[in-house]
Amino acid sequence: MSLPPEVEQRVRRLALANAIEHDGRAETGPVLGRLLATEPGLRSRSAEVRDLVSSVVAEIDGLPVPELEDRLASLGGPEAGRPKEERAATGEFPELPGARHGAVVLRLAPFPNGALHIGHGRLLYVNDYYRQKYGGRILLVFDDTIGSEEKRAEPEFFDLIRGDCELAGVRPDAVFYKSDRVPLFYPWARRVIERGGAYVCTCAADLLRERRAAGAACPERSQTVEETLDGWDRMLGNAYGPGEAVLRLRTDLSDPDPAFRDRVLFRISHLEHPRVGRKYSVWPMLEFSWAVDDVELGVTHVLRGKELVIEDRMQRFIWDLLGVSGPPFLHWGLLRVREAKVAKSKANREVRSGLYDGWADPRTWSLRSLDRRGISLEALRTFILSFGMSLADIEVAAETLYAENRKRIDPVAVRRAFVAAPVRLEVDGYPFDLAEVDLPNHPDRPELGRRTVAAGPAFFLAHSDLADHAGGEVRLKDLVNVRLPVEVPPPGGVLRATFASRENRRLPRLQWVGVAGAVPVDLLGVDGDHAPGVAERSVRELDPGTIVQFERVGFARVERTWAPGSEPVRLAFGHP
Repeated sequence: MSLPPEVEQRVRRLALANAIEHDGRAETGPVLGRLLATEPGLRSRSAEVRDLVSSVVAEIDGLPVPELEDRLASLGGPEAGRPKEERAATGEFPELPGARHGAVVLRLAPFPNGALHIGHGRLLYVNDYYRQKYGGRILLVFDDTIGSEEKRAEPEFFDLIRGDCELAGVRPDAVFYKSDRVPLFYPWARRVIERGGAYVCTCAADLLRERRAAGAACPERSQTVEETLDGWDRMLGNAYGPGEAVLRLRTDLSDPDPAFRDRVLFRISHLEHPRVGRKYSVWPMLEFSWAVDDVELGVTHVLRGKELVIEDRMQRFIWDLLGVSGPPFLHWGLLRVREAKVAKSKANREVRSGLYDGWADPRTWSLRSLDRRGISLEALRTFILSFGMSLADIEVAAETLYAENRKRIDPVAVRRAFVAAPVRLEVDGYPFDLAEVDLPNHPDRPELGRRTVAAGPAFFLAHSDLADHAGGEVRLKDLVNVRLPVEVPPPGGVLRATFASRENRRLPRLQWVGVAGAVPVDLLGVDGDHAPGVAERSVRELDPGTIVQFERVGFARVERTWAPGSEPVRLAFGHP
């Protein structure tokens, strides 16, 4: 069964846009990756899709850019008519309704109980995209309402999140804290009550849930305005304890969504707050606080995930009740990186327990962890913006992000040799004149220079490589051919092999490190694992922060250098 015509048209649009981006030279990989990322239903037919992409790329490759642009314009669609630089950097972004240049105000609203992670990337970079587009402002407004025993604002995360924004290159124009603004919410609550829009409820939570599910009214729902005002004053006067009373919004009890029926606006809590202590006992729920602050702070557009539509409804309901105009909402769908197991509460628990190596532990998938691994936050920005504001839920492999990062680091990262779980290999008959070998720092960038590498007759090779080729003839990469014995000792053992020849024959190529001058290395993996091994001696000359490519392993970022008698060189693995 052939692919639908609309798929071919989509491929043509993406291929043409890609070719324009690269001055007429289309690339199959990015086109295929973008298509499968945005249309995951095609993954089961990836072979057919790849053939189609390859065919279209071959057809248009090398055409003059003006002709490519004409073809793209004739197909229409979101890529057509967009300036080249914008097509290359972003996905599909609608105009902000009613936006005026210089007058757009957007907001970021993190809850301070963990570091910002890859899942916050869309919030950061989409808001920043529109800020730049319209010459606007971004407010960082900490959603530090009181939370609960399970989810509490914690003091260290205020500065940590501000640092995360700085790391991401998204610097807010102003910073606010909900905990400073609590008294500003009380007059708005009184106005809601005076409009007959709320009542004080003292029902038990389980009983209320049953009634809401059944569309039945709470007995206190029939309160008069005066009775509710009296109950509200009693709440503010500490006449009730935690859980004894809440202020509820009167909504339609027959609403199709039971969760929208008579939602809580304020509750009582005596928990200690990290910034204001126990100064306040009556705290707003987030939806109410945003109904107030999106107006009071002058927010012009709210950009957020489509899962927050009930919050949209709450804000609009309150604005309509009070006759207030609030900003419009624009949404995006879920963007999930398949390998990223993001759970902020779990990460917080594991960081505190010491199981994780702080918030930069690779398992958190925090922005700090990506930076630690040598993944550019600008690569993350480009990756995030490539999906635009699509409402479709998208699941994409981390390789898509890695490919974007690879464009930045591959041309400048020097190559070095590393082997994990090494076995010492002694080569009988090894040529005496090959004690050292001269190798390039980069196979395609002679300007990066060369280095002298210690070679045989003694080498370290990875146990897994030796086990896979036991009893066979192999080539020590860029060096000589040797014959391996059948029996391979465990890591740390010694193995004797026999020199075979120098000629570069078609044999399995194994990575090696010369024993002379070998440096101990600890390679931190993406799953928090540690791969002990050895690297060539020039690794000890690399400065912290340097990104290196371990040949046949991947890119890694130096964390700790080495000196004789010290701990191993420490690097964090980035990606293949």
